[in-house]
Amino acid sequence: MNARLMKTVLPFAVAAALLALGGCASGPDVRVDYDRSADFKQYKTFGFASPLGTDRNGYQSIVSQYLTAATQREMEARGMRLVSSAPQLLVNFNAALKEKERVTSTPVPMMGMGMGTGMGIDSGYYGYRTGMYGAWPMYQDQTTVTPYQEGTLNIDIVDAARKQLVWEGVVTDTVTHKMQDNMQSAIDTAVTAAFAKYPVAASAKAK
Repeated sequence: MNARLMKTVLPFAVAAALLALGGCASGPDVRVDYDRSADFKQYKTFGFASPLGTDRNGYQSIVSQYLTAATQREMEARGMRLVSSAPQLLVNFNAALKEKERVTSTPVPMMGMGMGTGMGIDSGYYGYRTGMYGAWPMYQDQTTVTPYQEGTLNIDIVDAARKQLVWEGVVTDTVTHKMQDNMQSAIDTAVTAAFAKYPVAASAKAK
């Protein structure tokens, strides 16, 4: 690749790399909704639904264990305590994986007409340029389809007395091999990101 073409192509390559890094650094997508009429500061106790949505075949899954531990930490940081009977709030989870495809388009230089190849159209109308000079590079989009897994975690918080959902956090992220190899860390990150949008902030002592 000649120096002129390199100068033209390099900015696109760098931009594509930065976009990829930016996507990795952006973290999970977090969406929350809650009952605006609820006074979240009044809640002092919580418990976990039984069975949890992430339990399997009548027993608590490893995912459930990681989720309950991370959520207990976040709830206690907000002044609540875990109780075994008559909690004011009940917490439930659901998690799902979905196969998806990511489609990306990148501008790629193609040989401009009259690049001095002596072939195709250059040997016809533009043949007079052959061996002397070439035209500027022209660009076309190169499309790449990459399969990936998208994980979605739902955290439901229910007013136990009213049997009414009062807060819901939905965390969505691309599931990588690194996440699968260290599921506890990935779940901690997702739960922390969700509770960052909880109506009651964590206390300074708990941070």
